[in-house]
Amino acid sequence: MYLLTFNPLFLSAFMGMVVAQLAKFLLILALERRLAWDRISETGGMPSSHSAAVAALTTAIGLTYGVESAYFAISFVFGSVVIYDATGVRRAAGQHAEVLNSLISEMSHLFEEGDSPKALKTLLGHTYPQVFVGTLLGIFIGFVCTGNL
Repeated sequence: MYLLTFNPLFLSAFMGMVVAQLAKFLLILALERRLAWDRISETGGMPSSHSAAVAALTTAIGLTYGVESAYFAISFVFGSVVIYDATGVRRAAGQHAEVLNSLISEMSHLFEEGDSPKALKTLLGHTYPQVFVGTLLGIFIGFVCTGNL
């Protein structure tokens, strides 16, 4: 693990994720004036840590090996899949969870005491602004971690 911390490619992806997760916590603290420690480890929200991590990695690879390298192409394609998944599949799953939670709430009278299903997690995916901000944050971090800023 010690050697990975000196690898600017790994460091950029890791820092993209960490900084984005901390930003979620700080945004809630600043806007809602509450400590939401759970937001540090949860998915979803502003900014997208998935987008920040893959954008930081792709940026660092592009700066290190060049945008015409196979490494950059691989990272760009897989990063695009991650971002698409965050705004598409995972976001839709969160919306489905909201509908199911609403149905469970409305039909709670049908369940025996203690047999009611647990609420599903709804904050799974990201909106386009959350992904955009996460991507910009990741690009910035990629520049910083490779010493190009």
